Amino acid sequence: MPRDKKRVASDSDSDSGPEDRGPAKKSKAAPAGKAAPKGGKASASNSVGNDEEPSWHLGRNKHVKVRSFKGQTYIDIREYYVDQSTMDTKPGKKGISLTCEQYQNLKSILDEVDHALP
Repeated sequence: MPRDKKRVASDSDSDSGPEDRGPAKKSKAAPAGKAAPKGGKASASNSVGNDEEPSWHLGRNKHVKVRSFKGQTYIDIREYYVDQSTMDTKPGKKGISLTCEQYQNLKSILDEVDHALP
């Protein structure tokens, strides 16, 4: 009688996580005193360096960045975490990347979103 093969090693190309992307760029977290204002608006300071992408801190480890990937420009809204082994700030899985067209659509409905808020 053959043994049950419940687990079979697989060499599939399924979503394997971080190996799909290039190495994450190091991001400098905003200093402790630079939290987002109470009004929920992003910090007015834009950290743009020579090699860095434009970035804005939203508070609670959330950032907005303008990125280029394969010739396309994206607006990336993402939650970051601190890697305990290296103490580097790295992008997490929680977030969304919008194309410029999607970002323009979002901007056009923000007034409606504001009115829907309690």
